[in-house]
Amino acid sequence: MSYLHQIKACNSYTLKDFRPFYVDEVQIGHIRSSFAEKLRSWPAVFRVSPAAVYLAPDLHSFATRTEKVKTVLKALVEEGALPRWHGEEYPVTASSREAALFAIDRGAAPYFGIRAFGQHLNGFVNDGDQLKIWIGRRSPNKWNAPDKLDNLVAGGVPHGVPLRENLAKECWEEAAIPPELAAQALSVGYISYRMETAQGFKPDVMYCYDLELPPDFVPQCQDGEVEEFYLWPVEKVAALVRETNSFKKNCNLVIIDFLIRRGFITPEHPDYLEMVAGLRVPLKA
Repeated sequence: MSYLHQIKACNSYTLKDFRPFYVDEVQIGHIRSSFAEKLRSWPAVFRVSPAAVYLAPDLHSFATRTEKVKTVLKALVEEGALPRWHGEEYPVTASSREAALFAIDRGAAPYFGIRAFGQHLNGFVNDGDQLKIWIGRRSPNKWNAPDKLDNLVAGGVPHGVPLRENLAKECWEEAAIPPELAAQALSVGYISYRMETAQGFKPDVMYCYDLELPPDFVPQCQDGEVEEFYLWPVEKVAALVRETNSFKKNCNLVIIDFLIRRGFITPEHPDYLEMVAGLRVPLKA
């Protein structure tokens, strides 16, 4: 186990059983072949061949594409081919959130291999000479990574919602961080990874933030998604990332990035260059 192991675990894929997914000749994802075959039942929305999947070319507008795809997805949920309807729309794009071609339900995103965007916040406290980090434990009722450790604040970014607005919402819902304190969070870059999962393919981007919290601040979950919080020395958090699988996989990357930026992982580390490069893989479909 190592920091580099955690980075590689979030960049493990082959795509040998996937087909590229196109909209107007622009590749925007990858679809597992078994799931692609299910889409043949809707030829007015998806054109499926052994080599690729295309959104029907006569679906031109954002609104039309979104509505037609939603109809298919809801039918797939009813059939049990998709496990759940999340009710939150993600942008479908080959580049930025602002250049979305249509929107898709969050729960379906990995099945189509589209890029999802998230926000993760490192909440930390300077306790004298000791740097401590707030860590959350995910609820055992979460459908994804139940009981795993998590960053203090982490959530997806729905289509059309400004980043700062969404961050403030997530800060309050997950940790009761008030808006005036959340506004002090510093944007510190992004992390990207490309991972094959049981659901499909995740070529995701996470915008990262650091927020120094007052020593007397105690987070409180408002939405039931966090079981409990811990304020741990940075050395303990680093050891858990380095030596265990206690954290939700992509949260490891956020912490490793924090440790590099804060000088806890230095250029003398034998894996330093590979780790830094591995935190920001190329943004391509």
